[in-house]
Amino acid sequence: MSRIPTPAMVADAPEKSQPLLSAVNKQLGIVPNMFRLISTSPQALEGYLAMSGALGKGALPAATRERIALAVAEVNGCDYCLSAHTYLGRNLARLDDAEITANRSGASNDPKADAAVRFAAKVARVRGHVGEADLSAVKLAGYSDAQVIEIVQHVALNTWTNYFNEVFKTDIDFPVVEHRKAA
Repeated sequence: MSRIPTPAMVADAPEKSQPLLSAVNKQLGIVPNMFRLISTSPQALEGYLAMSGALGKGALPAATRERIALAVAEVNGCDYCLSAHTYLGRNLARLDDAEITANRSGASNDPKADAAVRFAAKVARVRGHVGEADLSAVKLAGYSDAQVIEIVQHVALNTWTNYFNEVFKTDIDFPVVEHRKAA
């Protein structure tokens, strides 16, 4: 159970959050628990949706964005985000099980996406303290400076949602996927 109350419906959220949640419902057909819980702070919801929306119009394909989300959620041990992005990866980005497994391991079966996912996972693991070789590898794979910036921003956005969901123990409303336990 979530550590703070999750508004049961859009109408139960703060008034300033309701139009934002209605827009989420229009786009996704549902309002996942995470969005309703974030809506407790209309400003946090607005900020999250603004960054997410801007990155959605960026240069990285949707499948690569989902791959990064899976890698970062695994690094951060966030079951809510692993569950959500496994569902989205399969159903929206059309990633197969082998690809999702690779993504959760910080890699990809697609050669170009592999460089982005490896870089994103490294950024998450070392909290941004990557080496010159890490930056060179992602650029050599064909990613522009702007795309590398977007990769880093996706890591930051996904890290925020991972932390949010872990702090507040958001109830998982997708088929549950659990992070791998460290040996």
